[in-house]
Amino acid sequence: MERARREYHFRDGKSLVLGERTLVMGILNVTPDSFSDGGSWNTPDKALRHAKQMIADGADIIDVGAESSRPGFVPMSAAEEMERLRPFLEALLPEISVPVSVDTFKAETAGMAAAMGVHLLNDIWGLQYAEEPGEMAKVAARYDLPVVVMHNQAGTVYEKDIIETMKRFFHESRRIAQAAGVGPEKLILDPGIGFGKTAEDNLVVLRRLAELSSWDDAEWPILLGASRKSFIGAALGLPVEERMEATGAATVLGIASGAGIVRVHDVKPMVRMCRMADAILDS
Repeated sequence: MERARREYHFRDGKSLVLGERTLVMGILNVTPDSFSDGGSWNTPDKALRHAKQMIADGADIIDVGAESSRPGFVPMSAAEEMERLRPFLEALLPEISVPVSVDTFKAETAGMAAAMGVHLLNDIWGLQYAEEPGEMAKVAARYDLPVVVMHNQAGTVYEKDIIETMKRFFHESRRIAQAAGVGPEKLILDPGIGFGKTAEDNLVVLRRLAELSSWDDAEWPILLGASRKSFIGAALGLPVEERMEATGAATVLGIASGAGIVRVHDVKPMVRMCRMADAILDS
């Protein structure tokens, strides 16, 4: 399937090209309480070593998150999030060779990270965080950054078709972005696997993912984050530390349906799966 093509060039000379091959985003949680690897990389030295290893294993982007978004998480203040995040960005940004994204839904945190030199914003509320409507889009516009807009909602009830509901959500994200001066070419759509959806909903979204990559007379780049998530545990009865192969299955099927970026924990095996999927699809 044809994937949306985008090129992003950043102030420090780094760049990203979407659409030529699958890009792998390595997850770097610097939280003490992430559902999968909380506490594993929670000092700047550990985080830097892990980021460099992920890059050596083939990661194209490093995604840094300082606040867990696991089910049932308790939000922290922007001040707390910035205090936790700042030393990690200070350690990472001068030292690693690939673009860095910051995983936050708070505009103040995003603004600090953008001023420090991050390359992408990754917003789990898709520019629609109710406490500060429109503010994240203003940060993206001010620093001319691409932004991952993830579908999310409170609760798991869908009165209408789930994909059509998600399209309406993304249409609103695009409206907010344009009002702030962010063009649609800066938006990367994330279906939000594991957010505002039941385990069965996640399977349906994955099966129908192609419907989100081409709609409204446009091709949209898709970021897929299925790594180790609870829908795998529900389907296969596996604990989080045994979900790598199932993550690979979901990831490869997502690539076949148009995903151009995949967000993963286990970079080395996932890179190999992505390259094989690309070779087959490009043959």
